[in-house]
Amino acid sequence: MTNEQAGFSDAEKAALKERAREVRAEARASKKRSVGEKAVLEAIAAMPEHDRKLAERFHAIVSAAAPELWPKTWYGMPAYSREGKRVVAFFQGADKFEARYATIGFNDEANLDDGVMWPTAFALTEIDDAVAAKITELVKRALGPK
Repeated sequence: MTNEQAGFSDAEKAALKERAREVRAEARASKKRSVGEKAVLEAIAAMPEHDRKLAERFHAIVSAAAPELWPKTWYGMPAYSREGKRVVAFFQGADKFEARYATIGFNDEANLDDGVMWPTAFALTEIDDAVAAKITELVKRALGPK
């Protein structure tokens, strides 16, 4: 029986351990924005080149579109929350779970509601100007009223 058949994969176990470390660090950091920013930049710097380029651009887009969101790591990946609390948007590199594309996503804190069903995650392989504009629009919309 492989690890994946027995329960969590090695990558999933590592992500859970990383999240536990993040929760402990957040409690010690007194919810300072600068602590989260540093953690996000360190997480991005540690990524393989292709994921790093996407994450750097995503970070720049979110930071410009929604400066009120606080950067923080979430399962070892860049995420953006309201005052260091619940995550609104996140980036997940392809390498994290050996996927063929990176993912950007939005949690239930995001106000993207559109009828009874709407997308909350998007596959990402490149960020050109059109994609950057779409991400900006989604991030701004995510912060609007429900």
